[in-house]
Amino acid sequence: MPYVQSGSVTVHFQQSRSRGPVLLLAHGFLMDESMFDPVRKPLTAAGINVVTWDARGHGGTRAPRDEPFTYWDLAADALTVLNALGIEKAVIGGMSQGGYAALRTALLAPDRVLGLALLDTEAGACSLPEWTHYRAFFDAWCGQEEPLALIAEALAPQLIGGPDPAAWTRWITRWRAGDRRAIRAAAHCLMTRDSVLHRLPEIEVPALVLRGSLDASSTAIKSAALAYGLPGASGVVTVPDAGHGAVWTHPELVAPPLLQLMCRARYEPNDSVVGAVAGHEVRMPRKNWTLPG
Repeated sequence: MPYVQSGSVTVHFQQSRSRGPVLLLAHGFLMDESMFDPVRKPLTAAGINVVTWDARGHGGTRAPRDEPFTYWDLAADALTVLNALGIEKAVIGGMSQGGYAALRTALLAPDRVLGLALLDTEAGACSLPEWTHYRAFFDAWCGQEEPLALIAEALAPQLIGGPDPAAWTRWITRWRAGDRRAIRAAAHCLMTRDSVLHRLPEIEVPALVLRGSLDASSTAIKSAALAYGLPGASGVVTVPDAGHGAVWTHPELVAPPLLQLMCRARYEPNDSVVGAVAGHEVRMPRKNWTLPG
């Protein structure tokens, strides 16, 4: 499995077998890079090199236990992954906390970011009511008094969402089998994150802001504020009947906007042909890409 050293952290990542443009994606809290598996196949078929990586405290990434970090550190980890692969520029994105890292990557190294894919995420800091909720939740998750199975089963509909409970099973099983205290540093990072709303105008690359219509975390108001602040965004793409994990539960509706973003980020509008992904018409560049179907 591919790893790269980023300071004291060993970052785990995966990449597609494609030589096309790079889309670097970071996952949400309590997930791992495999959450992008449902969109990896159609995007790879269209010629995208999808690179996914595990954040500190998650998946296969190894970090010193309880060592504090911020989303700026995760942004540096993202750049380290690109360096390891010899990739100078890429479209950067992520879901939820992965979006927090992606925004900071664009601010930290604007010359290396061609576009932003922001999925069910926001740019603001944690509000006091959110902080209070998170504090109680993480105390319960990392404690021993309440069975983790009960917490995990209650969390899945909120964190992932979607109409099919079968989509939650894989993650509930992983949560129950994992070390429930391993997320302490990641939880502190989430709760104490800074706001970058005031810095969004600095990010001028093409941007996709997408959310599930039933997402109670990345609300319509937060997503609208994110899209409004980014010069390269044109409104919010809303996935019907999806929750916070739209990319996992509704890949057929998330893949086409991602592919459109890749085209916007790298090619002029007249340097394209019309193709289709998951039944949706998309414009794709003439060179170096394979049209699916």
